[in-house]
Amino acid sequence: MHAQSFVPYPVAIGDLQGCHTAFKRLLTRIEMDATTPIWLTGDLVNRGPASLDTLRAVIALGDRAKVVLGNHDLHLLAIAAGAHTQKKGDTLDDIFSAPDVEALIDWLRRQPLAHFDHGFLMVHAGVLPQWSVEQTLALAAEVERELRGDNWKAFLKNLWGNEPAAWSGTLKGDDRTRVIVNALTRLRFCDPNGKMEFKANGGIDSAPPGYLPWFDVPGRKTAGTPIVFGHWAALGLHLRSDICALDSGCVWGNKLSALRLVPDPEHRTLIQVKCGESSGA
Repeated sequence: MHAQSFVPYPVAIGDLQGCHTAFKRLLTRIEMDATTPIWLTGDLVNRGPASLDTLRAVIALGDRAKVVLGNHDLHLLAIAAGAHTQKKGDTLDDIFSAPDVEALIDWLRRQPLAHFDHGFLMVHAGVLPQWSVEQTLALAAEVERELRGDNWKAFLKNLWGNEPAAWSGTLKGDDRTRVIVNALTRLRFCDPNGKMEFKANGGIDSAPPGYLPWFDVPGRKTAGTPIVFGHWAALGLHLRSDICALDSGCVWGNKLSALRLVPDPEHRTLIQVKCGESSGA
């Protein structure tokens, strides 16, 4: 009999946001071999001091790196597309000054917005309560096709805004993709019907009246599937059997977190490194 090949369990890492030094230190702390998948919850760049080095380090991991796009990554793509200008506090100049900027942008826009493997679903921010795992992946794929297509720059110019605030299967065009992208890359709070709220960005107890954390909505269709995400630094490290929130605020001087994604929650090993001073507002 031939021995079956063993694929190690992934290690998921929270938002990097240009914190290259912490990322390098964390990788040396994780017990893994050269085949261990490394999942990254998005927001690879921006606010931290070394966006270019961080992006290159992730790309250098090759197929081992499983990345989902975050709102800061999309902001970078939008600047490249001429849809956004840089904001105060952005730390993206090193990327746009790099001789291989076009190759870096091309790599980034080919990354997914949702990833599912080993029984875990990874997104940057959240999943609306009406969406199953299968629907989440299918809707993410709609956006991914646009980002990877020849008209990606025009697509990004119409992507931004807070409306519509709720999902409907009848949505079409820009309204449809806007809801998909906002849920996957910006969601923190929604009401029991999935109407999103984007102003509140505090901790878990800062929900406006009538709203609650997306993962606490009763009856959400992804209940039972562990979901890995970042985005919510004020929530911080938040681990439950079905929730692995890994943005522990490295860019704000806190910690960078990694979690080994094994089925049994009791055996999901946590690895952390301390980060430097806050790198910007």
